[in-house]
Amino acid sequence: MVVAASLVVLAGTVAGVLAAFDDGGRTSDEAGSPEVSASPRLAPLPAVPTPSAPAITVSAPPSPSPSARRTTTPTPSKPAKKREHRTAAAGRLYRHPYSQVLEWVRSHSGDARHAVIASRIAEQPAAVWFADYSPDTVTDRVAAVTSGGAALGRVPVLVPYAIPGRDCGGHSQGGAPGLDAYDAWIDRFAAGLGSGEVIVVLEPDSLAQAECLSAGERADRFASLARAGRVLKAANPRARVYFDAGHSGWNAPGKQAAWLRQAGAASPESSDGIFSNVSNFHTTVDEVAYDRRVLDALGGPASLGAVIDTSRNGNGPPADGEWCDPAGRKLGRTPTLSTGEARIDAYLWVKLPGESDGCKGRPGTFTASYAYDLASS
Repeated sequence: MVVAASLVVLAGTVAGVLAAFDDGGRTSDEAGSPEVSASPRLAPLPAVPTPSAPAITVSAPPSPSPSARRTTTPTPSKPAKKREHRTAAAGRLYRHPYSQVLEWVRSHSGDARHAVIASRIAEQPAAVWFADYSPDTVTDRVAAVTSGGAALGRVPVLVPYAIPGRDCGGHSQGGAPGLDAYDAWIDRFAAGLGSGEVIVVLEPDSLAQAECLSAGERADRFASLARAGRVLKAANPRARVYFDAGHSGWNAPGKQAAWLRQAGAASPESSDGIFSNVSNFHTTVDEVAYDRRVLDALGGPASLGAVIDTSRNGNGPPADGEWCDPAGRKLGRTPTLSTGEARIDAYLWVKLPGESDGCKGRPGTFTASYAYDLASS
Protein backbone atom coordinates (compact mmCIF):
# COMPACT_ATOMS: atom_id res chain seq x y z
CA MET A 1 0.00 0.00 0.00
CA VAL A 2 2.91 2.33 0.60
CA VAL A 3 3.94 2.09 -3.05
CA ALA A 4 0.39 2.43 -4.33
CA ALA A 5 -0.75 5.30 -2.17
CA SER A 6 -0.67 8.93 -3.17
CA LEU A 7 2.19 9.26 -0.74
CA VAL A 8 0.92 12.18 1.25
CA VAL A 9 3.75 11.90 3.75
CA LEU A 10 3.42 14.17 6.75
CA ALA A 11 1.00 16.22 4.76
CA GLY A 12 0.32 18.49 7.69
CA THR A 13 3.51 20.24 6.77
CA VAL A 14 3.45 19.90 2.98
CA ALA A 15 2.22 21.99 0.07
CA GLY A 16 2.92 25.40 1.52
CA VAL A 17 1.80 24.68 5.08
CA LEU A 18 4.46 25.26 7.70
CA ALA A 19 4.72 23.67 11.12
CA ALA A 20 6.78 25.18 13.89
CA PHE A 21 10.12 23.54 14.44
CA ASP A 22 12.84 24.47 16.87
CA ASP A 23 15.86 26.13 15.32
CA GLY A 24 18.10 23.50 16.80
CA GLY A 25 19.17 20.95 14.22
CA ARG A 26 18.00 22.90 11.20
CA THR A 27 20.56 23.25 8.45
CA SER A 28 20.79 26.05 5.87
CA ASP A 29 19.36 23.58 3.38
CA GLU A 30 15.99 23.67 5.12
CA ALA A 31 13.43 26.41 5.44
CA GLY A 32 12.90 28.13 8.73
CA SER A 33 9.60 28.20 10.55
CA PRO A 34 7.43 31.31 10.33
CA GLU A 35 3.89 31.16 11.65
CA VAL A 36 2.29 29.99 8.43
CA SER A 37 1.66 26.90 8.21
CA ALA A 38 -0.17 24.99 -7.64
CA SER A 39 -0.12 23.89 -19.26
CA PRO A 40 2.93 24.81 -20.60
CA ARG A 41 6.03 23.01 -19.49
CA LEU A 42 8.47 24.93 -17.32
CA ALA A 43 10.94 27.16 -19.10
CA PRO A 44 13.69 29.20 -17.41
CA LEU A 45 12.08 32.11 -15.59
CA PRO A 46 14.78 34.38 -14.13
CA ALA A 47 12.40 36.32 -11.94
CA VAL A 48 12.07 37.02 -8.25
CA PRO A 49 8.88 36.20 -6.33
CA THR A 50 6.09 38.76 -6.55
CA PRO A 51 5.35 40.89 -3.48
CA SER A 52 3.58 39.00 -0.74
CA ALA A 53 0.40 39.76 1.09
CA PRO A 54 0.36 39.84 4.91
CA ALA A 55 1.11 36.58 6.66
CA ILE A 56 -1.68 34.05 7.01
CA THR A 57 -1.55 31.51 9.79
CA VAL A 58 -2.30 27.95 8.69
CA SER A 59 -1.04 25.65 11.41
CA ALA A 60 -0.70 21.88 11.22
CA PRO A 61 0.39 18.94 13.36
CA PRO A 62 3.94 17.64 13.16
CA SER A 63 2.96 14.12 12.11
CA PRO A 64 2.37 12.79 8.51
CA SER A 65 -5.28 6.74 8.71
CA PRO A 66 -12.84 4.09 11.78
CA SER A 67 -16.03 4.54 13.24
CA ALA A 68 -19.21 2.47 13.82
CA ARG A 69 -21.97 2.60 11.24
CA ARG A 70 -24.10 5.66 11.70
CA THR A 71 -26.59 7.83 9.89
CA THR A 72 -25.93 11.36 8.75
CA THR A 73 -28.39 14.12 8.12
CA PRO A 74 -28.21 15.20 4.49
CA THR A 75 -27.56 18.86 3.90
CA PRO A 76 -30.52 20.45 2.12
CA SER A 77 -29.67 21.57 -1.40
CA LYS A 78 -31.46 22.90 -4.41
CA PRO A 79 -31.95 20.67 -7.45
CA ALA A 80 -28.93 20.96 -9.69
CA LYS A 81 -29.37 22.47 -13.12
CA LYS A 82 -28.04 20.57 -16.05
CA ARG A 83 -24.97 22.28 -17.44
CA GLU A 84 -22.25 21.81 -19.98
CA HIS A 85 -18.71 21.07 -18.93
CA ARG A 86 -16.49 24.09 -18.36
CA THR A 87 -12.98 24.72 -17.12
CA ALA A 88 -12.32 24.79 -13.40
CA ALA A 89 -12.31 28.54 -12.95
CA ALA A 90 -11.84 31.69 -14.96
CA GLY A 91 -9.07 33.44 -13.06
CA ARG A 92 -5.43 32.93 -12.26
CA LEU A 93 -4.41 30.61 -9.47
CA TYR A 94 -3.49 32.11 -6.10
CA ARG A 95 0.00 31.88 -4.66
CA HIS A 96 -0.20 31.81 -0.89
CA PRO A 97 2.20 34.50 0.39
CA TYR A 98 3.84 32.33 3.02
CA SER A 99 5.23 28.86 2.45
CA GLN A 100 8.37 26.98 3.31
CA VAL A 101 9.92 27.61 -0.10
CA LEU A 102 9.18 31.33 0.07
CA GLU A 103 10.66 31.52 3.56
CA TRP A 104 13.82 29.79 2.31
CA VAL A 105 14.06 32.14 -0.69
CA ARG A 106 13.69 35.21 1.52
CA SER A 107 16.38 34.09 3.92
CA HIS A 108 18.93 32.59 1.48
CA SER A 109 19.46 35.27 -1.16
CA GLY A 110 23.17 34.48 -1.35
CA ASP A 111 22.73 30.75 -1.96
CA ALA A 112 23.90 29.59 -5.39
CA ARG A 113 20.61 27.69 -5.81
CA HIS A 114 18.49 30.75 -5.05
CA ALA A 115 17.66 31.91 -8.59
CA VAL A 116 16.58 28.47 -9.79
CA ILE A 117 14.43 27.71 -6.74
CA ALA A 118 12.94 31.21 -6.66
CA SER A 119 11.96 31.31 -10.33
CA ARG A 120 10.90 27.71 -10.89
CA ILE A 121 9.24 26.78 -7.58
CA ALA A 122 8.62 29.78 -5.32
CA GLU A 123 7.04 31.76 -8.14
CA GLN A 124 4.36 29.13 -8.75
CA PRO A 125 0.96 28.93 -7.00
CA ALA A 126 0.46 25.87 -4.85
CA ALA A 127 -2.27 24.38 -2.67
CA VAL A 128 -2.77 25.29 0.98
CA TRP A 129 -3.33 22.30 3.23
CA PHE A 130 -5.50 22.17 6.36
CA ALA A 131 -4.28 19.00 8.01
CA ASP A 132 -4.80 19.75 11.67
CA TYR A 133 -8.01 19.17 13.54
CA SER A 134 -8.55 22.65 15.02
CA PRO A 135 -12.27 23.35 14.84
CA ASP A 136 -12.09 26.61 16.80
CA THR A 137 -9.76 28.29 14.30
CA VAL A 138 -10.36 26.61 10.95
CA THR A 139 -13.05 29.04 9.75
CA ASP A 140 -10.83 32.08 10.21
CA ARG A 141 -7.83 30.34 8.65
CA VAL A 142 -9.78 29.27 5.59
CA ALA A 143 -11.29 32.74 5.29
CA ALA A 144 -7.83 34.32 5.42
CA VAL A 145 -6.76 32.29 2.38
CA THR A 146 -9.95 32.71 0.37
CA SER A 147 -10.16 36.43 1.06
CA GLY A 148 -6.51 36.79 0.09
CA GLY A 149 -7.22 35.16 -3.24
CA ALA A 150 -10.38 37.18 -3.80
CA ALA A 151 -8.55 40.44 -3.11
CA LEU A 152 -6.16 39.66 -5.94
CA GLY A 153 -8.77 38.20 -8.26
CA ARG A 154 -7.10 34.79 -8.08
CA VAL A 155 -8.30 31.29 -7.33
CA PRO A 156 -6.96 29.54 -4.20
CA VAL A 157 -6.61 25.77 -3.95
CA LEU A 158 -7.48 24.34 -0.53
CA VAL A 159 -6.90 20.82 0.76
CA PRO A 160 -9.04 19.65 3.72
CA TYR A 161 -7.09 16.72 5.17
CA ALA A 162 -8.62 15.66 8.47
CA ILE A 163 -10.67 12.54 7.73
CA PRO A 164 -10.65 10.11 10.70
CA GLY A 165 -8.40 7.10 10.17
CA ARG A 166 -6.29 9.10 7.74
CA ASP A 167 -3.64 7.15 5.81
CA CYS A 168 -4.80 3.89 7.44
CA GLY A 169 -2.50 4.59 10.39
CA GLY A 170 0.55 5.17 8.17
CA HIS A 171 3.02 8.04 7.98
CA SER A 172 0.27 10.66 7.55
CA GLN A 173 -2.02 9.31 10.25
CA GLY A 174 -4.19 11.73 12.19
CA GLY A 175 -7.36 13.65 11.52
CA ALA A 176 -10.55 14.26 13.46
CA PRO A 177 -11.38 11.95 16.37
CA GLY A 178 -14.50 10.61 14.67
CA LEU A 179 -16.83 11.21 11.74
CA ASP A 180 -19.29 13.29 13.76
CA ALA A 181 -16.41 15.56 14.75
CA TYR A 182 -15.23 15.60 11.13
CA ASP A 183 -18.68 16.63 9.90
CA ALA A 184 -18.67 19.53 12.35
CA TRP A 185 -15.12 20.48 11.26
CA ILE A 186 -16.20 20.51 7.61
CA ASP A 187 -19.11 22.79 8.53
CA ARG A 188 -16.63 25.24 10.01
CA PHE A 189 -14.23 24.83 7.10
CA ALA A 190 -17.05 25.62 4.67
CA ALA A 191 -17.99 28.73 6.64
CA GLY A 192 -14.66 30.28 5.60
CA LEU A 193 -15.00 29.71 1.86
CA GLY A 194 -16.45 33.13 1.11
CA SER A 195 -18.17 33.77 -2.20
CA GLY A 196 -15.30 33.83 -4.69
CA GLU A 197 -13.95 31.10 -6.91
CA VAL A 198 -12.07 28.41 -5.01
CA ILE A 199 -10.91 24.86 -5.73
CA VAL A 200 -11.21 22.25 -2.98
CA VAL A 201 -9.15 19.05 -3.23
CA LEU A 202 -11.16 16.98 -0.76
CA GLU A 203 -9.20 14.53 1.39
CA PRO A 204 -6.36 12.94 -0.62
CA ASP A 205 -6.23 9.13 -0.31
CA SER A 206 -9.61 9.00 1.45
CA LEU A 207 -11.19 6.88 -1.31
CA ALA A 208 -8.30 5.22 -3.11
CA GLN A 209 -6.93 3.91 0.18
CA ALA A 210 -10.29 2.78 1.56
CA GLU A 211 -9.43 -0.92 1.18
CA CYS A 212 -8.00 -0.87 4.71
CA LEU A 213 -11.45 -0.13 6.14
CA SER A 214 -14.21 -2.62 6.80
CA ALA A 215 -17.30 -2.47 4.60
CA GLY A 216 -19.19 -0.63 7.32
CA GLU A 217 -16.38 1.82 7.92
CA ARG A 218 -16.13 2.51 4.20
CA ALA A 219 -19.87 3.19 3.99
CA ASP A 220 -19.62 5.62 6.89
CA ARG A 221 -16.62 7.42 5.41
CA PHE A 222 -18.22 7.66 1.98
CA ALA A 223 -21.42 9.10 3.50
CA SER A 224 -19.37 11.68 5.38
CA LEU A 225 -17.44 12.67 2.23
CA ALA A 226 -20.67 13.00 0.25
CA ARG A 227 -22.01 15.23 2.98
CA ALA A 228 -18.79 17.26 2.94
CA GLY A 229 -19.17 17.94 -0.77
CA ARG A 230 -22.75 19.10 -0.33
CA VAL A 231 -21.82 21.35 2.59
CA LEU A 232 -18.89 22.94 0.76
CA LYS A 233 -20.88 23.68 -2.38
CA ALA A 234 -23.91 24.93 -0.45
CA ALA A 235 -21.66 27.32 1.50
CA ASN A 236 -20.14 28.74 -1.68
CA PRO A 237 -21.79 27.87 -5.01
CA ARG A 238 -18.60 29.00 -6.79
CA ALA A 239 -16.50 26.44 -4.94
CA ARG A 240 -15.39 23.56 -7.13
CA VAL A 241 -14.99 20.34 -5.17
CA TYR A 242 -12.95 17.38 -6.40
CA PHE A 243 -12.90 13.85 -4.98
CA ASP A 244 -10.02 11.39 -4.62
CA ALA A 245 -9.29 9.17 -7.64
CA GLY A 246 -5.86 7.96 -6.49
CA HIS A 247 -3.62 7.74 -9.54
CA SER A 248 -3.05 5.73 -12.70
CA GLY A 249 -0.80 3.20 -10.97
CA TRP A 250 -3.26 2.31 -8.24
CA ASN A 251 -6.87 1.09 -8.48
CA ALA A 252 -8.58 0.09 -11.72
CA PRO A 253 -10.85 2.85 -13.10
CA GLY A 254 -14.04 0.86 -12.54
CA LYS A 255 -13.21 0.06 -8.93
CA GLN A 256 -12.24 3.65 -8.18
CA ALA A 257 -15.36 4.96 -9.89
CA ALA A 258 -17.58 2.70 -7.79
CA TRP A 259 -16.15 4.13 -4.59
CA LEU A 260 -16.38 7.66 -5.96
CA ARG A 261 -20.04 7.12 -6.82
CA GLN A 262 -20.77 5.92 -3.28
CA ALA A 263 -19.08 9.08 -1.95
CA GLY A 264 -21.31 11.37 -4.01
CA ALA A 265 -18.73 12.30 -6.65
CA ALA A 266 -21.19 11.73 -9.51
CA SER A 267 -23.67 14.27 -8.13
CA PRO A 268 -23.30 17.95 -9.11
CA GLU A 269 -24.82 18.84 -5.72
CA SER A 270 -21.62 17.71 -4.05
CA SER A 271 -18.95 17.35 -6.74
CA ASP A 272 -17.26 18.92 -9.72
CA GLY A 273 -15.27 15.79 -10.46
CA ILE A 274 -12.08 14.06 -9.38
CA PHE A 275 -8.40 14.68 -8.63
CA SER A 276 -5.43 12.38 -9.13
CA ASN A 277 -1.68 11.98 -8.61
CA VAL A 278 -1.46 13.98 -5.38
CA SER A 279 2.15 13.79 -4.13
CA ASN A 280 2.94 11.18 -6.77
CA PHE A 281 4.98 11.01 -9.97
CA HIS A 282 2.84 9.50 -12.71
CA THR A 283 3.02 11.30 -16.04
CA THR A 284 0.41 13.82 -17.06
CA VAL A 285 -0.38 11.78 -20.18
CA ASP A 286 -1.09 8.69 -18.09
CA GLU A 287 -3.17 10.66 -15.59
CA VAL A 288 -5.26 12.30 -18.31
CA ALA A 289 -6.07 8.93 -19.83
CA TYR A 290 -6.79 7.37 -16.43
CA ASP A 291 -8.97 10.23 -15.22
CA ARG A 292 -11.07 10.10 -18.35
CA ARG A 293 -11.64 6.37 -17.85
CA VAL A 294 -12.64 6.99 -14.25
CA LEU A 295 -15.02 9.76 -15.27
CA ASP A 296 -16.56 7.55 -17.96
CA ALA A 297 -17.11 4.78 -15.42
CA LEU A 298 -18.38 7.22 -12.82
CA GLY A 299 -21.16 8.61 -14.95
CA GLY A 300 -22.87 11.80 -13.88
CA PRO A 301 -23.24 15.03 -15.83
CA ALA A 302 -20.86 16.14 -18.56
CA SER A 303 -19.79 19.01 -16.29
CA LEU A 304 -17.65 16.69 -14.16
CA GLY A 305 -13.94 17.02 -14.81
CA ALA A 306 -10.56 16.27 -13.27
CA VAL A 307 -7.58 18.09 -11.82
CA ILE A 308 -4.09 16.57 -11.75
CA ASP A 309 -1.15 17.16 -9.42
CA THR A 310 1.78 17.80 -11.77
CA SER A 311 4.23 19.15 -9.22
CA ARG A 312 6.85 16.37 -9.44
CA ASN A 313 5.85 14.23 -12.41
CA GLY A 314 8.12 15.64 -15.13
CA ASN A 315 10.07 12.39 -15.48
CA GLY A 316 7.27 10.05 -14.47
CA PRO A 317 7.49 7.46 -11.69
CA PRO A 318 10.80 5.72 -10.94
CA ALA A 319 11.14 2.27 -12.45
CA ASP A 320 11.86 0.67 -9.09
CA GLY A 321 8.69 2.03 -7.52
CA GLU A 322 10.55 4.16 -4.98
CA TRP A 323 8.19 6.67 -3.39
CA CYS A 324 10.33 8.54 -0.87
CA ASP A 325 12.07 11.49 -2.55
CA PRO A 326 13.16 9.33 -5.48
CA ALA A 327 16.18 10.52 -7.43
CA GLY A 328 15.93 11.65 -11.03
CA ARG A 329 12.48 13.25 -10.77
CA LYS A 330 11.74 16.74 -12.02
CA LEU A 331 9.05 19.37 -11.97
CA GLY A 332 5.99 18.75 -14.12
CA ARG A 333 3.73 21.16 -15.96
CA THR A 334 3.21 24.49 -14.25
CA PRO A 335 -0.14 25.11 -12.53
CA THR A 336 -2.85 26.30 -14.89
CA LEU A 337 -6.60 26.44 -15.29
CA SER A 338 -6.29 26.13 -19.07
CA THR A 339 -5.06 22.65 -19.92
CA GLY A 340 -6.34 22.38 -23.48
CA GLU A 341 -7.51 18.85 -22.63
CA ALA A 342 -11.16 17.81 -22.66
CA ARG A 343 -12.51 17.15 -19.16
CA ILE A 344 -9.19 18.10 -17.52
CA ASP A 345 -9.98 21.27 -15.58
CA ALA A 346 -6.55 22.11 -14.19
CA TYR A 347 -3.00 21.10 -13.58
CA LEU A 348 -2.18 21.95 -9.96
CA TRP A 349 0.77 21.82 -7.63
CA VAL A 350 -0.90 20.16 -4.67
CA LYS A 351 2.34 18.82 -3.20
CA LEU A 352 4.84 21.69 -3.08
CA PRO A 353 8.09 20.60 -4.78
CA GLY A 354 11.02 20.45 -2.40
CA GLU A 355 9.01 19.43 0.64
CA SER A 356 10.54 16.10 1.55
CA ASP A 357 8.80 12.74 1.81
CA GLY A 358 11.25 12.00 4.61
CA CYS A 359 14.40 10.71 2.90
CA LYS A 360 16.22 13.83 1.67
CA GLY A 361 15.11 15.89 4.63
CA ARG A 362 12.88 15.77 7.64
CA PRO A 363 9.39 14.63 6.55
CA GLY A 364 7.31 17.51 5.31
CA THR A 365 10.05 20.12 5.50
CA PHE A 366 11.38 22.09 2.58
CA THR A 367 14.86 20.88 1.62
CA ALA A 368 16.75 23.09 -0.80
CA SER A 369 18.94 20.33 -2.23
CA TYR A 370 15.86 18.29 -3.14
CA ALA A 371 14.08 21.34 -4.56
CA TYR A 372 17.13 22.26 -6.65
CA ASP A 373 17.41 18.73 -8.02
CA LEU A 374 13.76 18.83 -9.10
CA ALA A 375 14.00 22.31 -10.57
CA SER A 376 17.28 21.83 -12.45
CA SER A 377 16.69 18.35 -13.89
